[in-house]
Amino acid sequence: MLRRCVDHDYTDRMMYMITMTTEGRRPLFGRIVGRCDAPAGSKDAPRIELSPLGQRVSDEWWGIPRYYPQVEIIALQMMPDHMHGIIFIKEKMEKDLSRIIRGFKTGCGRSYRELFPDAAVPAVPAVSAVPAVPYVPAVPAVPAVSAVPAVPAVPAVPAVPYVATQSRQTQQGQRPKEDRTHGLLFARGFNDKLLLRRGQLDNWRHYLSDNPRRLLMRREYPGLFQRALCIKIDGVRYSAFGNMLLLRQPDKKQVHFHRRTNGIPTENTPVWEEGRRQLTADAKGGCVLVTPGISECEKRMKHIALDEHLRLIHVQTDPITDYWKPERSRFEACATGTLLILAPWAEDMPEFKSDYERFHYLNHLAEAICNISHETPISIQNPHA
Repeated sequence: MLRRCVDHDYTDRMMYMITMTTEGRRPLFGRIVGRCDAPAGSKDAPRIELSPLGQRVSDEWWGIPRYYPQVEIIALQMMPDHMHGIIFIKEKMEKDLSRIIRGFKTGCGRSYRELFPDAAVPAVPAVSAVPAVPYVPAVPAVPAVSAVPAVPAVPAVPAVPYVATQSRQTQQGQRPKEDRTHGLLFARGFNDKLLLRRGQLDNWRHYLSDNPRRLLMRREYPGLFQRALCIKIDGVRYSAFGNMLLLRQPDKKQVHFHRRTNGIPTENTPVWEEGRRQLTADAKGGCVLVTPGISECEKRMKHIALDEHLRLIHVQTDPITDYWKPERSRFEACATGTLLILAPWAEDMPEFKSDYERFHYLNHLAEAICNISHETPISIQNPHA
């Protein structure tokens, strides 16, 4: 999904994190090397070795201010089939962010055609069919995000209502006339996030610099990062991400707290303290906790499980798609094999008249997951079948 902020003026002063992928997710920019357990800064630390094309794309990104002096490039992280960059629009511009990115893509497209003169524009070959890109280890590595010179704080960035969760899906067949990059190097469009909160820039920097390590982890421990777009559990369809083996664990316990107990928020009553102690003890004894994390106490218990590396099955409402990834805390839990994330198919859920009905339904699913045994039918299916 290509996410843009609804009603935001993209000519205004603002800092953005941009993500762009290659057409067909082809690994044209280089390869990830190193070990996922190597410390940052060591010779074996995860990093990308850029291909000649990847180096040119990197140079093009850092060169954007030559064409737009009002723009400052903060960071870049190249990956084999995509790139993340942080860009700062320092003052209001006549041209919006889309025009800047379109110019960047045009420059990259020229490099692509020079290096691959026989590439057919309309065709997007499968990844396995793409000729191997000759790697040049001697090419200077892209500076790690942490090595990018410190950027002055930008307290003057105007506050914008945070609406990044509102999105619009790029529709096929509605290509703008000025979009001439489709079918070449990059896929159409891009994803952007706005800098809106204190501390967000540091989080972005860490996310970018940690990308190579996370990719290596998924490659080295694929069983801990399984993705299933359609897994049928006792007749109910889910999408899933994480350690599927947790479903078959014999001891599972639902985390279920009401919002209020005797008119008092449950987190302020002995019910929470007693429940927290018992659930933590059960989990440390090998039990798998199961929860949608709806009420305040359920959310707190979910965070305790993540922080203490206790085994957890989290039922969420957000869909899990082809390239969906959890945030850092849940990703780290997947890496240790202690987390499975399940999302029931939206089209299979009933119509809810209230939040209470929706919460009750999710807790019902959590209860059913706790009752899974070795005899419960579980099958991974083709979601398009």
